[in-house]
Amino acid sequence: MKNVNPILARCVALGAIGSAVMAPMTAHAQSLGDLDRLINRRQSKKNEWRNIGYGSAALGIYGLLKKDNTLFFAGTAGALYSAHRYEQDRKSQSKLARARASYFSRGYINRDGQRYVRKTTYKNGKKYYYFARA
Repeated sequence: MKNVNPILARCVALGAIGSAVMAPMTAHAQSLGDLDRLINRRQSKKNEWRNIGYGSAALGIYGLLKKDNTLFFAGTAGALYSAHRYEQDRKSQSKLARARASYFSRGYINRDGQRYVRKTTYKNGKKYYYFARA
């Protein structure tokens, strides 16, 4: 088996860590649609951090097996940072879900001077809530 170019391996490690650091911050929800989009985005970001963590851990193990301290420490640091960010996104997603649940636990809301009443509908055997103008 041919040896891997050490410069290429280091560039891959730095690229994985660099992409993790450049992740965007989230915004606050203005409506239910925005809240749903934020919850879905949070789930996709969680999946990205999990996958980056797996890749970084593999890089760390590869560095350990090849006795390359740079790859080992870069991979380990990337895996630990990814685990940290995954946990932050998990907590944030739970907070967004709680905000959505509290929004629908109300019987009505007032928005832009209009009163909206919570209604219930069933589609394909599932129960859904929505707000309709009173």
